[in-house]
Amino acid sequence: MWVFDATPLIYLAKVDRLDLVDALDQQCVVPELVCEEVVEDGLDEGYPDARRIEHAVENGLLEVIDVQQTELFDRLRANENLSDADVAVLICAAAHDGVAVMDEAYGRDVADVEGITTRGTAYLVLSLAKSGAIDVSEARSTIDAMVEKGWYCSPSVYTKIVQKLDSIDD
Repeated sequence: MWVFDATPLIYLAKVDRLDLVDALDQQCVVPELVCEEVVEDGLDEGYPDARRIEHAVENGLLEVIDVQQTELFDRLRANENLSDADVAVLICAAAHDGVAVMDEAYGRDVADVEGITTRGTAYLVLSLAKSGAIDVSEARSTIDAMVEKGWYCSPSVYTKIVQKLDSIDD
């Protein structure tokens, strides 16, 4: 199960590539708190990407799930550096033995300490290119478009992404 945080959803929606979620090999879910943040709050703010995410949910590409309150939930909730949405993603991933799809380094560090697997947006795009679900030029265009829309990627990470895409193409 892939459990999506806000940032990957927002940037895939900004570049109109939420369809990539359908090519993933497992169920794709979004915690209710994340959905509220990206859809309801996004629509209130007038973000077009919020409407795209709403359509992905309506069309069954993403399933909205509830968060179970556990001891881990209480512990993570006490961490002031994690948003409620980040906590929800980590809890859902832990509860369902899933993968938290998040780009923020702090949340990924916390997940690592808690034994929760994480992957970022770039990983998803690269893995789809590697599996042949999308071609390399499509993957490169997606990454470039996300960067143009404000997705943060350090120059060194961008270089690694491009190198990995080039190695797939060989």
